[in-house]
Amino acid sequence: MSDGALSQAEIDALLQGVDSGGAASHASAPTATMTAPVGGSEEDRKAFQDFLSGNVGAESSNLSMLTGATASLKEPQVTFANRDTLLGQLPDMVTAVKADYSSGFPGEHTFIMPEETARKIASLMSKEENIQMDEMAMSVIGEVVTQLVGTQITDLTKKTNNKSIASVAPQAVNVKKATAAIPAGDFLSACYQLDLGDGKEHKIWELYGGAVTADIAKALTGGGQPAHAMNGNGNGHHAMGMPGMPMQGMPMQGMPGMPMQGMGMPMQGMGMPGMPMQGMGMPGMPMQGMGMPGMPMQGMNPIGMPTNVQAVQFPNLMPHASHQETGNIGLIMDVFMEMTVELGRTKKLIKDILSMGEGTIIELDKLAGEPVDILVNHKLIAHGEVVVIDENFGVRVTEIVSPQERISDLG
Repeated sequence: MSDGALSQAEIDALLQGVDSGGAASHASAPTATMTAPVGGSEEDRKAFQDFLSGNVGAESSNLSMLTGATASLKEPQVTFANRDTLLGQLPDMVTAVKADYSSGFPGEHTFIMPEETARKIASLMSKEENIQMDEMAMSVIGEVVTQLVGTQITDLTKKTNNKSIASVAPQAVNVKKATAAIPAGDFLSACYQLDLGDGKEHKIWELYGGAVTADIAKALTGGGQPAHAMNGNGNGHHAMGMPGMPMQGMPMQGMPGMPMQGMGMPMQGMGMPGMPMQGMGMPGMPMQGMGMPGMPMQGMNPIGMPTNVQAVQFPNLMPHASHQETGNIGLIMDVFMEMTVELGRTKKLIKDILSMGEGTIIELDKLAGEPVDILVNHKLIAHGEVVVIDENFGVRVTEIVSPQERISDLG
């Protein structure tokens, strides 16, 4: 008879639906539960191996700059895995960072590292020994992953010509491995060896969910882009909506009256006087007689097949929040946060503090006229200048602090 306790199998089943924060998973990007290996082919694995290995040099340089140490990433070991096989490789406590792709190749994307590795990185960046794995440390690890993901997105954009690739802001948490946000079903795992100059072996796992693995592998191997990554009209053509006719194959010297800036515009706007477009490809009408020397016509659509012409659509260069992210942010819009303005700081001996009295002048570490610091919950977010509004002091924001500056201020 059961004593009411859960079996290990029941516990594992419950944990399958738990994310890094300990609640039911609500990932911002679509996921795929697969019963067969993701893509599963050696070609897909090799494509990821080459792509990720090609970025370790730039990523090592970024890590060295952030930590102030000589950091070196070795080429990753790329395999197809599932939750059980990965859990067998992880220590009990890990730091998991969700960095899902939100557009371009949307899907689950996670970094996992042992707690000790995360602690070492945060300690180097903050110049603090025996650092606590608190909110500040998690913010530092999130910044590291932001740099790694940024390098990969830049390279992936070049390799696939998909200019809409973006990811959500990485969120780091320190949890037991059983509650880490591991992709569902089978996924792709890249295990890096990280050398931080301390003589210890550090590992970082990068995980790609089923959907994003299949889409990226297809693009990297020349199989094209997923439908959501196509160019506006979904057909993937960039040359005037005329399949089979690349623009570089159209010598311009034989097209009088056609300015270069007209390329990619609807055909009726090509400015070819005396040449009605409905006559293109007309039976019995030899193409060489159309007065367009030097323009090979074999790529033209035959008559009766309408050409799909669309205006070029450029992706938004600024990261944008998904619908779900916007909804989640709305839940905390009325939460108060402490905002302070800091004129400057200084350090004093206890004896100097005890000897202070009325009229004592305390010299700060800032020059007169320098911008003041604006902090939210004691974290620097901006600089500004002091103004007077009626009879009250105020601050005019003059500069928003970048993530890179926030990291440097930790030291």
